[in-house]
Amino acid sequence: MSEVIKSIVRDYSEREGLGLTGGQLIMLDTYASMLVKTNEVMNLTNITDDEGIAVRHFIDSLTLVPYIRAEQEKAGKKDLTVIDVGTGAGFPGVVLKIAMPELRLTLLDSLNKRLGFLNEVSTALGLTGVKTVHGRAEDAGRDKALREKYDISCARAVANLPVLCEYCLPFVKQGGAFLAMKGNVDEEEQASSKAISVLGGRKEKTDKFLLPGTDMNRSIVVVRKIRPTPASYPRQAGKPSKNPL
Repeated sequence: MSEVIKSIVRDYSEREGLGLTGGQLIMLDTYASMLVKTNEVMNLTNITDDEGIAVRHFIDSLTLVPYIRAEQEKAGKKDLTVIDVGTGAGFPGVVLKIAMPELRLTLLDSLNKRLGFLNEVSTALGLTGVKTVHGRAEDAGRDKALREKYDISCARAVANLPVLCEYCLPFVKQGGAFLAMKGNVDEEEQASSKAISVLGGRKEKTDKFLLPGTDMNRSIVVVRKIRPTPASYPRQAGKPSKNPL
């Protein structure tokens, strides 16, 4: 059990008023142990030291909590549907589910073996209301079972913002939000205005800050879904990245 991870995340939780319990800190620690062990046989992350996992994976993911709380307040309910697009090793989705167990979470990834790991994590931690979906975002975004079914879509460092909008906005129901987690976003932000508009969104705000405990720039872009995404989007797999809107 890593006291380093628990201490760093506990301090952040107390400072930001997240209210994480001892039980939730233990769940995060278990998740970290499983991540490091599985990473020996499967490429999940380059960050394997306790402090790195605590700050660059866990705290980075937890920076979304206030935004999701704002969406809960707006919707007047706690059990919002959230899809983590290109979840990889489960960031931010699994961390958000641990911190906010009331969320109904879908983890989407194109690599089935990563989803196998995330299913093992969910079972080990006793997480309920978690679904894994294997597929590319462009294909999943056309699936009637997933398209415009979510209160929130989120993604962390998956692609440039114009491309990310085409991956993520089709999942969001009208009135919901896409939360993009980025580093330096200035150039991408300007380039994304067309994509956001075409896909049925409106940018509400961009918050820029340093990841706590580091000198790393972070940005969270909030895009509101104000009308349905046209049926022609997302384009077929590979098109958005090759020819961004």
